[in-house]
Amino acid sequence: MIVLGIDPGLATMGYGLIEYKSGNFRALDYGVITTPKEATLPERLRMLEESVECLIRRSNPDRIAIEEIFFSKNITTGIAVSEARGVILLTAAKLMNNEIYEYTPNEIKLAVTGSGYAEKKQMQKMVQMILKLSDIPKPDDAADALAVAITHAQSGVMAMNFKVR
Repeated sequence: MIVLGIDPGLATMGYGLIEYKSGNFRALDYGVITTPKEATLPERLRMLEESVECLIRRSNPDRIAIEEIFFSKNITTGIAVSEARGVILLTAAKLMNNEIYEYTPNEIKLAVTGSGYAEKKQMQKMVQMILKLSDIPKPDDAADALAVAITHAQSGVMAMNFKVR
């Protein structure tokens, strides 16, 4: 199974593509998609849509797993991320025939580290170990996206509970 994990963002969206086969994980690709701050919001959303479409067509995943948004302090940033996430979900829905799944930050931490309250460094180290990478994936958004993909692969028969409806 090929899983594309996405850490949504307007300025920086992380992606991580993994293969999960017979209980083994392999990183196929990871990185970030960025949009320029000087562009207008509609332009940035269009750029994001085009980039996500290209990513999905190029990687041809079996499933897409997206991190749900957690609002903490900055509501303005949260709204922009929500708008970007909407574009990502729409683009994925057009191309993936409803094979889209969502996971909360705590669910991702629990699946990858065994604790829903793990620190970012713990997450990154576990992603490195699970995928047998020589270094922690950079930037952080890419490591987070790989963690989302790992979470989906590990959810197995429970995955249907996380399907976007």
